[in-house]
Amino acid sequence: MTSAPENPPALLLEGLEKNFGRPAVAGLDLCVRPGEFYALLGPNGAGKTTTLRMAAGLMPPDAGRISVFGIDARADPIAAKRIVAWLPDEPMLYDKLDPLEYLEFVAGLWGVPPEISEPRAVELLALLGLSDQSRRRCEGFSRGMKQKVALAGALIHDPRLMMLDEPLTGLDAAAARQVKDILRERTQAGCAVVLTTHILEVAERLADRIGIIQHGRLVAEGPLEELRAQAGRARASLEDVFLHLTRDADEAA
Repeated sequence: MTSAPENPPALLLEGLEKNFGRPAVAGLDLCVRPGEFYALLGPNGAGKTTTLRMAAGLMPPDAGRISVFGIDARADPIAAKRIVAWLPDEPMLYDKLDPLEYLEFVAGLWGVPPEISEPRAVELLALLGLSDQSRRRCEGFSRGMKQKVALAGALIHDPRLMMLDEPLTGLDAAAARQVKDILRERTQAGCAVVLTTHILEVAERLADRIGIIQHGRLVAEGPLEELRAQAGRARASLEDVFLHLTRDADEAA
């Protein structure tokens, strides 16, 4: 097993590349710290989801290095996946299972013993307002409810790094607030959270740092104030900064 250095980044990407006939991710370098809330933003087709899928071990890169808390994820993918959670934009559940059965199944995949997973499942469903739905089959759930069950599944093994692709899609305001609160609590406990979102207000309010990706490359990164300085817009909203920086990247491409 690959040994981990002291105090390593939660996620380190170096020279990451992926081609689908054309470059989707082109030599991307990215570093996320433990306990950090990092928002990865970009236009459609910029390479955000491909980047996170490679980082989560769901897609092999063509080149580059992926390290998760010091573990070389390409050399030791099982060790890396044990401390990572991935939540896609489309919740993937087994519709004939109820939420408790689904969480029991996912916990078993991660090797979480029942004496730990069972009370944790009950707690997660309560946090997400699903206690009264815990014995209903998931096939009858709304998209928002399925998204919350999928989030509980991502949390059941207590990951140290969470990667979420558009996690607020399909959620009403109350459910979105629940999810945002849970993610912020996770970072306060030392978990790193990386998410993509087209809801720029979410990134503006929650993210410690923001990365903007365009044409598979990181074109800007930092806290909002640093992005404003880079864009030359001292008090602009993240939306204005984002549009300015991506337009500049398009013109330079």
